[in-house]
Amino acid sequence: MGDRGLEEAIRAAGGVTELARRIGLAQPSVSNWRRVPAERVLAVEAVTGVARNLLRPDLYDDSTTREADDIDHARALEYALLGTLLMRAPEPKLLEHVAALRGDPSPLGLAHMALAEAAAEADVQEVEQEFFDLFIGIGRGELLPYASYYLTGFLHERPLARLREDLARIDIGRAEGVTEPEDHAGILCEVMSGLASGQLAAPEDSGRIIFTRHMAPWIGRFFADLERADAANFYRRVGALGRVFTEIETAAFALPS
Repeated sequence: MGDRGLEEAIRAAGGVTELARRIGLAQPSVSNWRRVPAERVLAVEAVTGVARNLLRPDLYDDSTTREADDIDHARALEYALLGTLLMRAPEPKLLEHVAALRGDPSPLGLAHMALAEAAAEADVQEVEQEFFDLFIGIGRGELLPYASYYLTGFLHERPLARLREDLARIDIGRAEGVTEPEDHAGILCEVMSGLASGQLAAPEDSGRIIFTRHMAPWIGRFFADLERADAANFYRRVGALGRVFTEIETAAFALPS
């Protein structure tokens, strides 16, 4: 008998190959899963809409573990969504999921509604081309979403080394199949999602350290650049959401712990 949560995620994605592509892994890696790995739960939830307590009831069950509070739960989902959108072009099912986002009159809620509207109107092939033009390009994309580049003007510089040192201290290693350096904006969002949800076991203040040392000095500028990028249409709204969320996180982490 297969794992119910994994089977539901595969069904929702439209197959193993599609699920693997959405979360940025090779198809054989996902085929070898017996259940959704703990560090992939939030990403799978974000791209399939299958709830985490169905994907891994052993981890998200009040009798076995403490649920993240509502704020951290929302933060984890926000980071997971941003990480997924920054690591790969969205597939049709993910765009459908994003189109279902709801908002309120707050700046974050308005950013959600604008992104949902853009997703509802998006053409998949156009968004794929947009992602290519922004982040890959012929030679290079319009934007380079790396801490090293934003802080030094070059890739693979001291900011990446410092990040790797801090990740090693809290025992967070490079995920299987990931080729991008760890100072990529999408990877940092995925790390923050895991820390906020508690799925990455780390000392309590690890999220504050990663954000304030390795994201706050530059990632707001990156999201602002994404809003203004010539190639951005759908991703203009992703930039706006990231910028607003970064402002909220920066203010929250500035409060006394």
